[in-house]
Amino acid sequence: MTDGSRCSLQPLIEFRNVSVVRSGRRLLDQVSLTIREGEQIAILGPNGAGKSSLIRAITREYYPSSPGPEVVFRFRGQDRWDAFDLRSYIGLVSGDLQQTFTRKVSGREVVLSGFFSSIGLFLSHEVTPEMEQKTDEILEFLEVAHLADRPMTEISSGEGRRLLIGRALVHDPGTLVLDEPTNSLDLHALHTFRKTLRKIAQSGTGIILVTHSLPDIIPEIGRVVLIRDGAVRMDGEKGEVLTDDAIGGLFRVPVRVREEDGYYYATGY
Repeated sequence: MTDGSRCSLQPLIEFRNVSVVRSGRRLLDQVSLTIREGEQIAILGPNGAGKSSLIRAITREYYPSSPGPEVVFRFRGQDRWDAFDLRSYIGLVSGDLQQTFTRKVSGREVVLSGFFSSIGLFLSHEVTPEMEQKTDEILEFLEVAHLADRPMTEISSGEGRRLLIGRALVHDPGTLVLDEPTNSLDLHALHTFRKTLRKIAQSGTGIILVTHSLPDIIPEIGRVVLIRDGAVRMDGEKGEVLTDDAIGGLFRVPVRVREEDGYYYATGY
């Protein structure tokens, strides 16, 4: 939750000609992409398109397979950065992360664990009053204070997703990265989650939303990147990118794209 409401001119991520090959498979193919601090952006593509690989490159789990003078791989203008320092700038929420919270960790512990980059709390963790206060503020902001004492094993997927967002926000990152955040959510959970996401975006926090679903793209997001087969296929303003031809070509099905109340939907397939 940041104080500003406008995108900074400072590039957060700069990729140029970035390719990633793992186990002989090309996951990213000469990707060129710049994302600025505080920007609201969606990365849209079918399953297996390379979206999660792109996130792993951003979080430095993956490195360019063929570094060279023509390859740019920068974070906040730096060619080298400590993945630990990413926490101050980027908060990450993923389905994989949620799967790791299988113990009876309370909602409060989930959020507090963000201070230690751990799965729950341990005896070695020294929780300060400032951490407790910050956690209370986040629980209230995300409207999940009623889940503070509930174990993760006894709440819904949507509720757990919001707690993980709280965990990602404890360091006040300028940008929140969400990797396929609405998987397994029912209609009510989707409505609540999108309302929460809009509230975060309106608070000034940048959003990088990675998804295969058009309706996940909240109205506050103004830029959309289309990715398929590990390559960026289109990058531009939302209204110019979310068209029948572009989306139909991306998913390889004939579609009709319509806009309603700031959300986009694909029909006809």
